[in-house]
Amino acid sequence: MSLIGDLDRFAQARYQVATHLSQIAETISKSEVEGAEASGKLGMERECEDISIASENLRKGVFRLMVLGDLKRGKSTFLNALIGENVLPSDVNPCTALLTILRYGKEKKVTVYFKEGKLPEKLDFAKFKDKYTIEANEAKQLEELKQQAFPDVDYAVVEYPLPLLEKGIEIVDSPGLNDTESRNELSLSYINNCHAILFVFRATQPCTLEEKRYLENYIKGRGLTVFFLINAWDEIKKGIIDPDNIEALTEAENTLRQVFQTNLTDYCQVDGKNIYEERVFEISSLNALRRRLKNPEDGLEGTGLTEFMTALNKFLTQEKAVAQIRQAKTIAQQTYTRLHDAIQRRIPLLKEDIEELKRRIDSVEPEFQKFQEIRDIFQNEIHGMRDKKARAIADSFRTFVLGLENTFELDFLRYQPDIGFWDFLQKGRREEFNAAFKQAFEQYLNDKIAGWELTAQREMEEGFSELSRSAASYGATYNQVAESINEKLIGQKLYATAKINSEDSSPSWASWAMGFMSLASANVAGLVLAGAGFNWQNILVNWVAVLGIWSFLSIFSITLITGPIGLMLLSVGVGAVQTDQIRKEVIKTTRKEFAKYLPQVAQEQWQPINQAVRDCFDAYEREVNKRINDDIKSRKSELENLMEQKQSREINQENELARLKQLDGDVLTESRGIESLFAYLSVNTI
Repeated sequence: MSLIGDLDRFAQARYQVATHLSQIAETISKSEVEGAEASGKLGMERECEDISIASENLRKGVFRLMVLGDLKRGKSTFLNALIGENVLPSDVNPCTALLTILRYGKEKKVTVYFKEGKLPEKLDFAKFKDKYTIEANEAKQLEELKQQAFPDVDYAVVEYPLPLLEKGIEIVDSPGLNDTESRNELSLSYINNCHAILFVFRATQPCTLEEKRYLENYIKGRGLTVFFLINAWDEIKKGIIDPDNIEALTEAENTLRQVFQTNLTDYCQVDGKNIYEERVFEISSLNALRRRLKNPEDGLEGTGLTEFMTALNKFLTQEKAVAQIRQAKTIAQQTYTRLHDAIQRRIPLLKEDIEELKRRIDSVEPEFQKFQEIRDIFQNEIHGMRDKKARAIADSFRTFVLGLENTFELDFLRYQPDIGFWDFLQKGRREEFNAAFKQAFEQYLNDKIAGWELTAQREMEEGFSELSRSAASYGATYNQVAESINEKLIGQKLYATAKINSEDSSPSWASWAMGFMSLASANVAGLVLAGAGFNWQNILVNWVAVLGIWSFLSIFSITLITGPIGLMLLSVGVGAVQTDQIRKEVIKTTRKEFAKYLPQVAQEQWQPINQAVRDCFDAYEREVNKRINDDIKSRKSELENLMEQKQSREINQENELARLKQLDGDVLTESRGIESLFAYLSVNTI
């Protein structure tokens, strides 16, 4: 209830801020229409577009939480306890077989999305549970065979009228980590689009190899906010001979705490600070769910959810929420500053005759040339960074691929299926081994690519960080040129009527290039700084399959004697070889086959990766270039519009002065309204 209350308070503040922003856009747009019949437009089209997008994004914005964890960790039970209702079936294996997005809807309904162009299926909640639920024993069999319950389904969207969801929470419930690799990739593709990851463990099964694999390859070092939930903490006593022995229970709990702390501390480091206590929680979801179903107002003390919800509340409503409002404040302040400066230039120029106005406008042409020079210099710097990073990342991939052969035997040991020698000779078990080996190889490749991806991502972050610093520097120079224009046009400097921060004082194009304005951008802004939205999996998708590397795995699906493995077994003598030796020979033979394809992969994938990185920086450059050009154009049109109006009609200076001052005051009032809301939220969330 505390979280819902705080989310509601923030939702109201966000709505108010969005209203202020839309009012600013409406006021300026209306004024531009009026200005066309008076002293001319002020050239505020770009600002109106940005602020309208920012307003819409605030209205639509949600906090997206993703739940990760292995099968049978109680993820669905935890989610039901979190939302306070038995929404997701948790006694068998239904929604955990699908990636399920849970969001607010006025009516209970489900939409199931399929692969390969099949139309979505809309159905009610009861039919969804019935159709996409499987029995526990069937789930176990599918898990053993490494098969999906619903292979043609992509994901499902569940809409439900719950207070927590209504206040702006969206939950992504993922399949188990030991599901198929294709399903795992779908889950992982959502990670960067979520505000926080809720990683669920089970106290009685601490940190399995599969969980460690995911933490190491897909969580560590990626800047994600992760809460670790150790579920079923109350079940520890079941493993004690005497459950009523408090001393034995305490010892068992402390031992488990040490195990989890040893395994999770590395993933709880932020800026060199250990925040383990703020990110790891011991919870009892089933107890919490039972209590909430009995009494929705239950405080849940003793279940661990109270402590977790407090931490989640702090993160969402103090960190993320305030950051969103801060960005809106920046956009509003920049828009007002741009408008205020235009008005302050316009008012003194109203009284000038046409000849004097033309002389002054001509005098600032060198400054407009300097604007273009700044644009061109920054553009060249982006191109240089693009070429540098594209080459470096493509080269690193080539080096990475060619190096796989050298470490394969050691790296693949932990992935290889565990099967006895005589089992291997049996046709049925051999097919089972073939399937397990293929999945193991997929896991090996995905993990290796994930490791390289992290290196490449850091290269991208470094490149955009450098460009961010350059944008700040060029923005400051750009402002100096703008001040020179003001002095030439009206004979004095312009001063803001309100105190503004450094990011607020930058030109809007520079703020976008520095990463401060993603709220006001519908697409490319996500690439700024960290390269967010740059999906390496999209670049590397099927790079193995496309080049035919899977063909060598057919050595495990043909008659044993005719393939390379069969020849290897004959060479060592059937019946004389030990299981461990077979494993080593299988890996050695696999390495030799795999190595044949690596030079081809390294050669053929270099150019696509190089081009993908170039495309990323080019998208950034196009948006920056467009924004600078729009700014230059608007500043010119502001002056040209005034000249055209003076040449075509007599301007009523008194009326126009009153109109412009009213415009300035109206937008300032809305901007200060946002500042007040930001100040209130900042003070009341500390």
